[in-house]
Amino acid sequence: MKRRKWIHLAGGSFLTAGAVAYGFSDRKNLVRSDLPDSWEGSAALLAAEWRILALAPSGHNTQPWFIHPIEPWYWIIGNDSNRWLHAVDPTQRETLFSIGAFMKNLEYAASEYGYDCLWELLGDNAQAAQIMEVKLVSKAAAPSFAIGKITSRRTVRFNYLKIPLRKKNLDFLLDDESDFIHYFPSSSEQLQSINQQNLEANRLQSWRDNPQEELAKWVRFTSREAALNQDGLITASMEIGSIPGWVLRNFYGNKQVIGKNFRERSIEKVRREVTESGGWFLITSKNDSVAEWLETGRRMQRLFLEVRGRNIAVHPMTQILEEPATRQALTQSIGISQPIQFILRIGYLKTYPAPVSLRRPVEWFLHK
Repeated sequence: MKRRKWIHLAGGSFLTAGAVAYGFSDRKNLVRSDLPDSWEGSAALLAAEWRILALAPSGHNTQPWFIHPIEPWYWIIGNDSNRWLHAVDPTQRETLFSIGAFMKNLEYAASEYGYDCLWELLGDNAQAAQIMEVKLVSKAAAPSFAIGKITSRRTVRFNYLKIPLRKKNLDFLLDDESDFIHYFPSSSEQLQSINQQNLEANRLQSWRDNPQEELAKWVRFTSREAALNQDGLITASMEIGSIPGWVLRNFYGNKQVIGKNFRERSIEKVRREVTESGGWFLITSKNDSVAEWLETGRRMQRLFLEVRGRNIAVHPMTQILEEPATRQALTQSIGISQPIQFILRIGYLKTYPAPVSLRRPVEWFLHK
């Protein structure tokens, strides 16, 4: 066979083999819209109750809550210790933020279906298994919240516009909570310090093995992993798309997360993120107590659910508060006397992407 003809045939064979291999590869990671809705109810919950237990954010998307139904419209909200992040959240402070956000969602969703929530705090520490009792009672007033805000909420990481919030939007988002929500625009003196401390915190945390190993447990590279768990971080929620996302889904696993290359790329992503924003929100509390940590989560979730309608993105960047050195540096440079509990990067977007992060079906976090 002539050499030119052999090269032609071999090249065609390689292309065919490559096309076949690509066809059998994991080309698209599972995202929220791929999952069926589960609103059928069960013996433990009525169909309307099922609908009310909605979506909430959490660190690494661990979803650290459970529901124990006592009777119709009467539940215990619990704290799932199997979903704690011991390396970055050893006191479960951020876990309670997530449960607080879950409570705010529940309150809003209940309102949409014509109910008010009556709360009673049960947990006296952040490790308590039972955190809150809630009873839903019918209300006379008309629904006051559009539940679509919950289902369309999305954390966005990239492509922020570097312009400060307009005053009308800032006033709307603060909503008389300026004592606890502090805004530092892109034009402020403090911005550069916040950016630098965020980058340093991510560098410190990326090169510590315990946080990186913990992160590895919650990254769902493949569609199979995503479908099996319906939690954690997927390439779409990390905004790693196209060819890089395909490479991660098909050639990466948990071991690669603790490798040098993944750590370095993570730090470079943070470097880009902190230079893209319209500023920062810092959320404070009166003190460090279970009630105040839950209230911080509720306050955070209210912000999350209002920004999309104004084309404003929000990205929690908690590492700065998880590393003792950067937490101290932030407190000193900002000059806020109250405990700083949460830090959010914010900015306008030209277009808002659809939500992608996964959520477990209700029956998965229902403890009977």
